[in-house]
Amino acid sequence: MNILIVGGGYGGLKAALTLQKRHTNAKVTLLSKHDYHYQTTLLHKVAVGTLSERKAKIYYRTLLDRVEFIKDKVMEICPEQNKVVGKLQEYHYDILVIALGFKPDDFGIKGVREHAFKLSSLNASLVLSKHIEWKFKDYHLTKNPHDLSFVICGSGLTGIEFTAELAHDLKRLCRIYGIRREEVSVTCIGRSAQVLPVFDPKLSQKAQKKLEDLGVNVLNGVSVKECQKDGVIVVENGEERKIFANTVLWSAGVKGNDSIEYFSKMTSHKGRLKVDSKLKSEDYSNIYVVGDCAIYAQRDVVYVPTAQLATQMGEYVGNLLADMAEGKIDHKDFEFINRGSVCSIGHLDGVGVVFGYKISDGVSAFFKNLIENRWLFGIGGLKMVFKKGQFRYRF
Repeated sequence: MNILIVGGGYGGLKAALTLQKRHTNAKVTLLSKHDYHYQTTLLHKVAVGTLSERKAKIYYRTLLDRVEFIKDKVMEICPEQNKVVGKLQEYHYDILVIALGFKPDDFGIKGVREHAFKLSSLNASLVLSKHIEWKFKDYHLTKNPHDLSFVICGSGLTGIEFTAELAHDLKRLCRIYGIRREEVSVTCIGRSAQVLPVFDPKLSQKAQKKLEDLGVNVLNGVSVKECQKDGVIVVENGEERKIFANTVLWSAGVKGNDSIEYFSKMTSHKGRLKVDSKLKSEDYSNIYVVGDCAIYAQRDVVYVPTAQLATQMGEYVGNLLADMAEGKIDHKDFEFINRGSVCSIGHLDGVGVVFGYKISDGVSAFFKNLIENRWLFGIGGLKMVFKKGQFRYRF
């Protein structure tokens, strides 16, 4: 059996490591356009500059021994020929696991693609980090107030975590570059009536209060009509106005990978594929889909793609394929166990829900770091946790 896994995020890497752990006789190959894995849930820290590039990278070849790793970019998926076309060569398979991750969704809003930054990859986050640093560094030359104006479009988990990380780091940046905090403006814009709409209103209100205490201007129920080079056009209470800013981050939504949406004959919706109860593609019986590329429903509830969901999907598919390689035919359906979600508001603060319990403040920060370290332990043991883990707490 020749198993090809495309994509090395949470779902793809977990599937590969699960197959490796099971010592299956199948030939397993992981294909990724990068040499390294990174935790997408920490990209906001990289973008602000509070997490280094070196610490963020986890190289595949240090994790995989029984699984072959190949660095290449997926250009096209050809399910009729059981092959994937890469930039360098073609790859044939008996079973394909699609785990290509997400892309930002601009919803067709003018200027987003051209003028807004996105937390879509480690490289994109590093570019934003350098941009922010230069805006502060050159302010004594430009004296352009828009250089110190930052707009975040999107008040979900990613948008709020980036906003809070930046707001917490402003004290350090202002001190280094001799700038008064009052000269810096941070605005977070969301279409929903509250920040973090996936959370209970009380938690959302608490999160907003924490942001406002950090000096963030929070705008709820506001739509972005257009992104421009020097700001955004918003619609608030039916009226248009412009918020000037030379740094705009777009974090208002994601979709599946473009390789599926544009370069595959499979039926997809915004780069995402419907799967059955065993995470198998509805179109092809030898293709499994995990993570952001999968549209998974459980008891008529369609789950939003998260790292937690992708990890569980990857482990399930890895075990299912290992069972198949061993000749086992009875497999339980995949069932997502939702353990909760935590939104960090800086290193030492946050809000969230864990096993049904609402948490906030330092307890949230503890659980957020515990979640990140649990992933590291799962892929590389205690050595990986000590090398790459998050350890700052305050109670």
